Amino acid sequence: MIAPSRTLADTVLVAMSGGVDSSLSAARLVREGRRVIGVTMKTFCYSGVEGPGRTCCGLEGIADAKSVAAQLDMAHFVYDVEEDFTRDVIEDFVAEYAAGRTPIPCVRCNSFTKFRDLVSRADDLGCGWIATGHYARVRRDGNGAARLSRATDDRKDQTYFLWGIPATVLERLLLPVGEMTKPEVRAAARRLGLDTAEKPESFEICFVPDNDYAGVLRRYLPRDHPALSPGTFRLADGTEAGRHPGYAHFTVGQRKGLPGGFAEPMFVLEIRPETRDVVIGPREALATTRVRSGAANWLAERPEPGERVGVRIRHGAPIVDAVVRTASDDAFEVEMARPQAAVTPGQSAVLYREDIVVGGGVIR
Repeated sequence: MIAPSRTLADTVLVAMSGGVDSSLSAARLVREGRRVIGVTMKTFCYSGVEGPGRTCCGLEGIADAKSVAAQLDMAHFVYDVEEDFTRDVIEDFVAEYAAGRTPIPCVRCNSFTKFRDLVSRADDLGCGWIATGHYARVRRDGNGAARLSRATDDRKDQTYFLWGIPATVLERLLLPVGEMTKPEVRAAARRLGLDTAEKPESFEICFVPDNDYAGVLRRYLPRDHPALSPGTFRLADGTEAGRHPGYAHFTVGQRKGLPGGFAEPMFVLEIRPETRDVVIGPREALATTRVRSGAANWLAERPEPGERVGVRIRHGAPIVDAVVRTASDDAFEVEMARPQAAVTPGQSAVLYREDIVVGGGVIR
C-alpha cells in the first residue's frame, strides 16, 4: 500500500456498484475537481442465475455504473474478482451455515475482497485515494489519526458492515455520502440527472437469489450433509418437540417454521450441528447480557478490561452500553447493561466509543 502523495492527492478510485449512493459519491468527487476513476467488481458468475442480475452487485449494476461514469465523463473499469469472492465469501458462507452459525456475507466481502482489491487497483492505476458510497464517515481524532465514524443518519449507518476492513485503509478512504440522508442523496442525484437517481435499493445477498439460503448450500454441500439432513427440535430440557428438514434452515431468534401447540410462541435458542438438534423455547430464553466474539479487528486503540463502550449486535439494532470484560488481538467479551435477545453466532458485534468504531468481531 502507498500513502497519498502530492502528485496523487486528487486522484480517486471510486467503487461503483450501480446504485445511487456510489453514483452520487463519484459525482460529488468529480464536482470537487478531483480526477476520478470508477471501478465495478464482478463478484459472481451470473449465468443461469436469475436473481442477482437485477441487483446492484449484478449485471444490471455493472451496466448502470458504466452509464453513470459516461455521464460524468470519467474512466470506468470492470474487474473480475469471482475467484477471490468465491473463496473469501461464498465458501465461508457455506462453512458457517454448515457449522450452525449465521454469517454476514457483506462483512466478509468488505473485509477480505472489496477494500483490499480496491487498494490494489488504486495502486496499479496511480490513485492516491479510494472512495465508496457507504453511509459512514472518516474523522480525525485528537492525535490526527483517521478513524471510522458512524454516519450522520444513524438509520442508514453502515459501520456495522465495515468493522473488518484493514485499519490502514482509513488514511486514504473517502466516504462522500456519509454526512447525508438517503432522501438528500436521491434529491442530489436527481438535480444532477444521474441515471440511477430513482433506482430502488437492493437488500438481498447477491449470490442468494430469492433469499433461498438452503438452495446455495445444496449447490456446495454433499446431498447427505448434516446441515441439510432431518433432525430434531428439542426444548431446553431435552424434550423432543418435533422434526425439522435440516438445521441450515434455521437461525437463532427465528420463529417461522417451528412446531406449534405451545402456550406461547417459540423461538430458536440454539443450533447443535453435532447432533442436528435445533433447540427452541420462549422469547425470554433468548435474552443474554454476555457477548463473546472472535476474529476481532481493531480500527482504533484496543479497549482495556473495564472500559465502557457501546456495542451493536445486529444491523439496525440500537447501540447498547456495555463493559469490556476481556480484549485481545483477536477476541473480546463484553457484558451489556441490559439483556438483548438473539445474540446470534456468526453475526457481528461492533464496539463504539461514542461515534467512533473501535473494532468488531464475529459472535461465537
